[in-house]
Amino acid sequence: MRVSAVLWVSAVLLLSEVHSWGFQNGVFHNSIWLEQAAGVYHRESRKGRYQLTYKEAKAVCKFEGGALATYDQLEAARKIGFHVCSAGWFDKGRVGYPIVKPGTNCGFGKVGIVDYGYRINKSEKWDVYCYNPHTKECGGVLTDQQRRIQSPGYPEEYQDGQICYWHIRVRYGQRIRLHFQDFDLEDDTSCLADYLEVYDSYDDITGFAGRFCGDDIPDDIISSGNVMTLKFLTDASVTAGGFQMQYIAFNASLLFHDT
Repeated sequence: MRVSAVLWVSAVLLLSEVHSWGFQNGVFHNSIWLEQAAGVYHRESRKGRYQLTYKEAKAVCKFEGGALATYDQLEAARKIGFHVCSAGWFDKGRVGYPIVKPGTNCGFGKVGIVDYGYRINKSEKWDVYCYNPHTKECGGVLTDQQRRIQSPGYPEEYQDGQICYWHIRVRYGQRIRLHFQDFDLEDDTSCLADYLEVYDSYDDITGFAGRFCGDDIPDDIISSGNVMTLKFLTDASVTAGGFQMQYIAFNASLLFHDT
């Protein structure tokens, strides 16, 4: 069985274990599993949505070791559930986005690749869809009651050009306390170079809880439910010592009792 098939089967098994985990309105939303399975991923500019020219979009993919996704690669990802309601550049100056299920504000009632066609003006600003089946993978799905999480290579400096995801999933009725023990990322006042993002959610689409860089140790973060996602991104230059943290699962009733 190919690696992509194994990942997809694993995701379905997880979905069946936790009922609605990663499933919204009939669409499987979990960028971590799908990016690993398909090699296709969506990126915004670090300045926000719809800020990339065609040239800048190509540079984003290249700096991560990939290239602009082709139409066929985007469609292959869509067929296993890749669903993003944001238009982005892909191969040869085309713009569009993949739709698994139509919605009132997404896809104009269509299913498939919503294709804006080849853009004559390459200075138009959109997001981007990249393809890289051989990214510097790190992170993983963590289900232990407590676990230490470290940047790749810690306590040595982390590498540049990395994207790491950790998805933490504990038992229903529990919450997650994230406690930072050491933190040293490239110092950038806008946190646009190297950063760690925390999401109070099963993916990196909803539940944004904060973006961190520099060497100030962040305060503890407590999830509102039994899942949490961490995303660590580094650019193509300047590295630092990295981070170490620990998460601990606890019963939600204890939090209310303590307060």
